[in-house]
Amino acid sequence: MPSQLICRPEGNLPVAVLTVAGTLDRITGDAFGAAVRRSLSVMPDRLLLDVARLRVAEPGALEPLAAAIRAATEFPDIPIVICGANADTRAALATDPALALVDVAGSRSDALEILDGEGARVRVRLRPLPEACRQVRRLVGDACSAWAHGAEVTSNATLVATELVANVVRHAHTTMQVTLGRRAGRITLAVRDGSRRMPRALEPTVADAGGRGLHLVRDLTDAWGVLPVTGGKVVWSRLVA
Repeated sequence: MPSQLICRPEGNLPVAVLTVAGTLDRITGDAFGAAVRRSLSVMPDRLLLDVARLRVAEPGALEPLAAAIRAATEFPDIPIVICGANADTRAALATDPALALVDVAGSRSDALEILDGEGARVRVRLRPLPEACRQVRRLVGDACSAWAHGAEVTSNATLVATELVANVVRHAHTTMQVTLGRRAGRITLAVRDGSRRMPRALEPTVADAGGRGLHLVRDLTDAWGVLPVTGGKVVWSRLVA
């Protein structure tokens, strides 16, 4: 009989809750990893994985989850806590270095206490109009001021956010969600749009008027990338503040 795994999102923002039930093995592991990535793609403040009804059939089945957690340390810089794990699941978690560092709580209430740490996040939905660039510049400037960042950090974050939004205006032509987060000395910028068209860095000549936007993002950030999601993509970047 084939293994069955049910991944049910129960929350969205600010805390995303993903309840997982069934058998986790090499067949269902990829579905588990994909469900974690979908939960992260909405850019919650925190992600809680409730595995009280999960049975881990073999330690290797946790590799997709480990891969998703390793990616989450880069993007979108969202803390993850696992709750409700039984003794066998805890033992399986301890076999992978990436999973061994994840916070594990006994109950949901305990997990929410762990997740209630330092960090801040600002979100706004913008229409694909030229004025969106002006709006995001004001948003980033106000946030950096509230977070007491200096002029250089504020300038770099504003330039990067403007470029990410401008790409949506120029190419995606869809409504976008802009998320600006701060945690542990890092600023994360993410723009989610409704286009599956992936951004591509061009190699403009000195005579070209444009085409340097992603090069600017690369030069001003510690890391950046693209996360394909259902119905579109998330373009993200991270700056050390």
